[in-house]
Amino acid sequence: MHEDGAEQRWSIGEVSRRTGITVRTLYHYDEIGLVRPARRTASGHRRYTASDVRRLYRVRALRGFGLSLEEIATVLARSSDDLATLRDLLAAQLAALEAYAARAARLSEQLRDLVGQLDAAVMPEPDQFLTTLEMISVYETYFTEEQREQLARRRTALGDETVEATKMEWLELVRAFKQHVADGTPVDDPRVRDLTARWETIGVAYASPDPQENDQISAAAAALWRDHQEEISTRISSQLDWLAPDDLPKIMEYVERVRQAR
Repeated sequence: MHEDGAEQRWSIGEVSRRTGITVRTLYHYDEIGLVRPARRTASGHRRYTASDVRRLYRVRALRGFGLSLEEIATVLARSSDDLATLRDLLAAQLAALEAYAARAARLSEQLRDLVGQLDAAVMPEPDQFLTTLEMISVYETYFTEEQREQLARRRTALGDETVEATKMEWLELVRAFKQHVADGTPVDDPRVRDLTARWETIGVAYASPDPQENDQISAAAAALWRDHQEEISTRISSQLDWLAPDDLPKIMEYVERVRQAR
């Protein structure tokens, strides 16, 4: 940090270290005029002022609300850098954090209940595991708030009976695929192709009219599975006496090979 009279200034490296924002991102913000350092040294090095730091905070906060850089630029152009504006932004962040904390508290309570039942040598009901798994997936960072809300709206619109039927159908398919994996059924066998077609249609009821949104949700779900497949497989298999922890990864890999073979 550097000071010039009463004004504090920070180099781009200092800002990057303090905020966790990469230097490359800071350069990009500068290039598009989103956060442009107000000062330069005699040799041309960027120096951020207190006003620049506050603007950078607003950018990152608005990004956390899901706004694009173009939308953020519009918001900042229409608002001023004053106490009232910053307070409104902080209040909005606080409200979002408190809502997240409330959801996390509900999830913690559910997990505490499951652990308590296991400590008492009582196996929780499958629905409890399924509900907890659904909540865990919500809190993963793989889905945007908009995507989570969209999936929640679709679940509500479908109703509990349809959602439960979908879960049961998925489990039926998992059991069938497990047998084909064990039997070494070729991936071009018509039976497994039919099963894969059914597998793919399960998610149609949750689909959005916008194909791009569906692709984004599918990509997020794939990333979630890729990064947490061991944990997910272990949790699901713990409630099914016919499914081992390593079965689900084998099944998912098999289904993907069937798709590629078509």
